[in-house]
Amino acid sequence: MSYSDKELETFLDDIESDLAERKESWKGDAPDKGRQAVCAFANDLPDHQKAGILFVGAKDDGTPSALPITDELLLALSDMKTDGNILPLPSIIVEKRILKGVEMAVVKVQPSDTPPVRYKGRIWVRTGPRGAIATPQEERILNEKRRYRDLPFDVQPLPTCDLSALSRLLFEQTYLPNAFAADVIASNERSYEQKLASCRMIASVGDPAPTILGILTIGVTPRDWIPGAYIQFLRIEGTDLSDPIQDEALIDGDLAQVLRRIDEKMDSHNRIHVDITSEDRESRMMPYPRAALQQLIRNAVMHRVYENTNTPVRATWFDDRIEISNPGGPFGIVNRENFGRPGITDYRNPNLADAMKVLGFVQRFGIGIQTARAELKKNGNPDLEFQIEPMTVLATVRRRP
Repeated sequence: MSYSDKELETFLDDIESDLAERKESWKGDAPDKGRQAVCAFANDLPDHQKAGILFVGAKDDGTPSALPITDELLLALSDMKTDGNILPLPSIIVEKRILKGVEMAVVKVQPSDTPPVRYKGRIWVRTGPRGAIATPQEERILNEKRRYRDLPFDVQPLPTCDLSALSRLLFEQTYLPNAFAADVIASNERSYEQKLASCRMIASVGDPAPTILGILTIGVTPRDWIPGAYIQFLRIEGTDLSDPIQDEALIDGDLAQVLRRIDEKMDSHNRIHVDITSEDRESRMMPYPRAALQQLIRNAVMHRVYENTNTPVRATWFDDRIEISNPGGPFGIVNRENFGRPGITDYRNPNLADAMKVLGFVQRFGIGIQTARAELKKNGNPDLEFQIEPMTVLATVRRRP
């Protein structure tokens, strides 16, 4: 994508933009600061998916500094791509442009396909007009942007784990019969390890280390290997977290066990209200539609991040609402702006999603939020609310009035 002169002049004047950096000259600390900006633009932490611009020959307020734009200067700027200080190598285009009536050097930096990008071993990012070294959380987001195009995390092996961490009984008696037709299983002469590898429960027959998927789905004790793989349930007697706790549960185990136990726990608190006085016929009402709660809990388990965090999915039941939070913000093509929009979906854990379908906990993909909203509307509850953050998603379900 090429910016027009008018678009570039708009960037020059927008001193709050995180897509533009200005340098009066290419002397002093400017080459160092300029490379930090190139590194940050290539990382594209805000996920603009647009090129960032380094202007050389412009003051901080965007006015021209009258710097002569020589061939030597343009060559020095082009060297940023190949001098080996920024890795992986950035994609940049250096041009001489006439902006605001004078010559100016323009360096256009494309977002990298393989972030995080480092400058002299440090990862630089921009979340506003100033650059900074990435925090561990920001680095994890950049790693996920790369892995979005690589092997999903849920089928990566756990090198220190062996086959004893998987339940053979659960795999052969529950998972396989749901994954394959009976005649296919009966005629299949594959070994146990070959079947596990075929279902992506281990890395391969030659490397039988269980994968994240294997541990979550048929693990004997998944939390021994993935400490955050559980759901924390709380029933608060009131509307604030500081109010008394009426009930609590730590729900762990294999995938099917976790999803069945949280259903039972939610059902035990979602008591039907019978009204025999308002009308001639008795009416039965639930504070929350069961299907909506199921969709939201299963969405949280499916889409949460399991890497570099020990945080569980949390289901917190207050007197007036239920809050369901999961670690892991929007992923892939999903962002804060299009979150929950029909047809916009992506999977951080595509193989875990497949396993949930095999086990019967998902009927179709990409309709969970729409189904929850429809069920809430049918039951008379207020519309679903979301709070979308880079590291978390919080869904709030309001009680039926």
